[in-house]
Amino acid sequence: MAFPKVGNMAPAFTLNNQAGEKISLKDYKNKYNVVLYFYPKALTPGCTLQACGIRDSKKELDKRKVVVLGVSPDPVARLPKFIEKHELNFTLLSDEDHAIADKYGCWGMKKFMGKEFMGLIRTTFIIGKDGRLLKVMDKFKTKTHHDDLLAELDELL
Repeated sequence: MAFPKVGNMAPAFTLNNQAGEKISLKDYKNKYNVVLYFYPKALTPGCTLQACGIRDSKKELDKRKVVVLGVSPDPVARLPKFIEKHELNFTLLSDEDHAIADKYGCWGMKKFMGKEFMGLIRTTFIIGKDGRLLKVMDKFKTKTHHDDLLAELDELL
C-alpha cells in the first residue's frame, strides 16, 4: 500500500482518543496544522522515546499552531496509562483494526529479529490547516524525530 499523495487532501478519519471521545481530522480544519504520527505500541522503548520528544517540544509546536495526534493499534484502555506514565501532553488515538493506518499506507510487512509480520510502520504525516497533506516522514530515528519534525515544519509553514 502506498502513502497518500502530498498535495492531496489527507484521508478523513474519526477515532477514539484516550478518554473514549471521538476525534476527527475535520475538527482541526482551518484552525491548526496537524501532525499525525503513527507508532506501533504504547509503553515500548522506541515509542516512548518518540512520544517524550514530542512532549518536550510542545511549546515549539504550539508556536507553529500545530496539534499532534498519535495513532496506534492499541486499545483505548492502554492509552491513558501511556499518557500518565510519561506525562504526555497531546492526544493519542486508538486504531485497533488499523483501518486508518491502512488508509495512510503505513500498515504493512515488517521485519523484527528475523521474523516477518504485518504491523504498523512508524510514519509521520504533516497536514496543513486546509486539510492537504504537506509531508510524509518515514525515515527518521525515534530519538531525533521531534527535531526532524520541527525542521520540516519550519520549511513547510
